Amino acid sequence: MLTEFLRDQCFTTAWFGLMAFVWFGWAQEDPPQRWRIWLGAGSVLGVGLAVAFGVLTAANWDQPSALEGKYAWFGVLVVAEVIAAGAGCLVLARRGAPRWMAWWVAVVVAVHFLPLAWLLNDIGVAVVGVVQLVVLGSVVPHLRGTHTPSSRSAGPIMGATLLLSAAISAVITAPGL
Repeated sequence: MLTEFLRDQCFTTAWFGLMAFVWFGWAQEDPPQRWRIWLGAGSVLGVGLAVAFGVLTAANWDQPSALEGKYAWFGVLVVAEVIAAGAGCLVLARRGAPRWMAWWVAVVVAVHFLPLAWLLNDIGVAVVGVVQLVVLGSVVPHLRGTHTPSSRSAGPIMGATLLLSAAISAVITAPGL
């Protein structure tokens, strides 16, 4: 990402790699046959970035963080995200529309990147969230015209944007290590 804080840069790269793995995994709920190898490859690359930058995060833990003095707000943001995602999924389940759950969770995650960018002092995180929201919005007409789970669209969108962001962050971070 685009922050001056090495620890935050490493952690965000690791976290985005891990979450790419998770989203590519969710996309494997009902993928077209030709996507399966790509979803698996994305998962492996995400785990690789998560492990490598998780180690680098630990090695740089004594470095400053943009979250200093803001940890409580970070906690509030995470709790709000979990509540919004869970409440939306509960509503979707009760309305008989569970196939929309992956899309809803993706939207909540993308929206949470906007205040997270402010907390981390990292505009790159906001850019990721905006790109995700635009692409997620663009697939709604397609999702309305089908009965497939939204994970078929939301999973690859989230996985690809997070993996690409983690890869860009890794390239930006590598020279400074």
